[in-house]
Amino acid sequence: MRAYARRYGEDEERWGLTGLIHDFDWERHPDLERHPMQGVEVLRAEGWPDDVCRAVLGHAEHSGVPRDTRMARALYACDELAGFLVACALVTPAKSLADVEVASVKKKMKRADFARNVNRNDIVQGAAELGVDLDEHIAFVLEALRGIRGELGL
Repeated sequence: MRAYARRYGEDEERWGLTGLIHDFDWERHPDLERHPMQGVEVLRAEGWPDDVCRAVLGHAEHSGVPRDTRMARALYACDELAGFLVACALVTPAKSLADVEVASVKKKMKRADFARNVNRNDIVQGAAELGVDLDEHIAFVLEALRGIRGELGL
């Protein structure tokens, strides 16, 4: 999220925090009836800005909240892909993002048995909503994750 904020000249801190907190309620509400709506209730009660709350809601297709800001579209576009890229790294011999290539990511996207909980349609649709070619989006997010590989342990 920070990398896309930088690319678009937006607030990196705000976008980065949005990326970090968007699923904070998942462990308590791991179902589509309550996530992320319950979490956003907490965020609003704590005074989080409306654009952040709407982005969090918009990352979940079932919320019905449109992704009408770049931040909301970026959150949706990065959510499933970031997890998928981590899964791709964990199956390399060195368990490293350095060993992950766009071509191998796209090949793994075709395998239903690999990272089966990741919604591939969300990855494709997210890139389209950002107006970015899928290969470019994968490469961009991969490079952003490589930039924080120390924190990720990958």
